[in-house]
Amino acid sequence: MWKRMFLMLLAVGLVFGGLYGFQVFKTGIIAKVMAAMSNPAQTVSTAKVEIRPWTDRFIAVGSLKAKDGSDLALESSGIVDAIAFDSGERVATGKLLLKLKSDDDAAKLDALEATLKLAQINYDRDVEQFKIKAVSQAAIDSDAANVKNAKAQADAQRATIAKKTLTAPFSGRLGIRTVDQGQFLPAGTAIVTLQALDPIHVDFFLPQQALAQLKVGQKIAAVVDTWPKETFAGEITAINPKVDTATRNVQVRATLPNTDERLLPGMFARVEIVVGEPKDLVTVPVTAITSNPYGDTVYVVEGKAPDLTVRQVFVKTGETRGDIVAILDGLAAGQTVVTAGQLKLHKGSPVKVDNSILPTTDPAPKPVEK
Repeated sequence: MWKRMFLMLLAVGLVFGGLYGFQVFKTGIIAKVMAAMSNPAQTVSTAKVEIRPWTDRFIAVGSLKAKDGSDLALESSGIVDAIAFDSGERVATGKLLLKLKSDDDAAKLDALEATLKLAQINYDRDVEQFKIKAVSQAAIDSDAANVKNAKAQADAQRATIAKKTLTAPFSGRLGIRTVDQGQFLPAGTAIVTLQALDPIHVDFFLPQQALAQLKVGQKIAAVVDTWPKETFAGEITAINPKVDTATRNVQVRATLPNTDERLLPGMFARVEIVVGEPKDLVTVPVTAITSNPYGDTVYVVEGKAPDLTVRQVFVKTGETRGDIVAILDGLAAGQTVVTAGQLKLHKGSPVKVDNSILPTTDPAPKPVEK
């Protein structure tokens, strides 16, 4: 009986021992698998830290403005009698553009000129009579006043007629006319715009701190959305002697050659002014920077393949230009930094590099229409 009980206890012990051993073995295997899976090598893209020539510059946005530009109008009202221009025509200074009916005014001028002629005749006759003492000096003075008065009235009437004639105040290109033959035209109504397009101005604003580095004659470069791949060169021609008290900005005007008249008033322009001498700065792609509340960081790749790891480094960034950012402190030329895949990384993470698809690294990217 004791023998049977001993065998039963031994069998039970073997069963439980086997179960316990299996559990320990299984737990160990799972732990090894989890350990292997807990820190796999992450796939990232990388780029080399480079030294690039860097020149300080000011960037501003501005608007193009004609050298001379005006919406032409007349001081007088009346019926349009003659239109002497075509929409879009180029005209020279003094070119007749439009006339209002002035028949009544011309008739009044004829009457006033007749009055002036009579007053002059009376004056001349009395001057001869005065020589033989036939009239008094008072009569001569009255005749002279009549001549002056008649002349003034005739001149005023000529001015009234002139106000019904529109001529080009300067040379330029006309816009689209807004009036028609026979139309009644109220005084001050815009008839057509006239713009002198070559050269053309670009007006923009810069912070007052920029004044120390600005001067008349300084070169500028402008880009407009109409021709995003083309740069238009010009120079500063005026700096406002007054700073805006609300914005603390100063207005600057530059002048651009525009012989082909492609640049038009009202266009939006991006203006760049290079200041100072070029200097070499450490640069990385913008995508390498990870911004945090406690500062900007990059992941530096260390080691040799296939045993690559990353180290997180704090950096001090400078100006950003296109896809490139200047690094003022924290990196050295030749180091390799992660440019994509940072979200999966932490200090010491193993990585593998795949640079088959890289972000652009153009310091002056330009939009491409598709």
